[in-house]
Amino acid sequence: MRDALIAGAVAAAVSGAPSTLVTLAKGEDVLMGARGAGAIALPREDRTLPLLAAAVPVHLALSVGWAVVLDLLIPPGAELAGGLAGGLAIAALDLGVIGRRLPAIRGLPQPRQWADHVAYGLTVGAVLARLRAP
Repeated sequence: MRDALIAGAVAAAVSGAPSTLVTLAKGEDVLMGARGAGAIALPREDRTLPLLAAAVPVHLALSVGWAVVLDLLIPPGAELAGGLAGGLAIAALDLGVIGRRLPAIRGLPQPRQWADHVAYGLTVGAVLARLRAP
């Protein structure tokens, strides 16, 4: 469990880098993704501050929760490949199934969100590999 908590926390901190970098490069609203995450907990809210406040625990809980799942499923020695596959599977569920029902998630640029999920999975895998190493 300790390894999953660490991997999830690290991945939570860095997994938004792909979408953030593209969003900044395009001069778009960098808070759009965070508001989308906050809308998971507060679907009727449209004010930025409450959505950002809700986004932090939502993002952290999802990141750590999925890291626990990946830690249980990925065998030792297959952390990067397992993390990549896990990130893609999580994206399919989060974006393709659940997110389609949430306008704030559905409205996000989807390729960027998939890239964030891949970054998440690879980060979890890399951290797990490091923590599992003898």
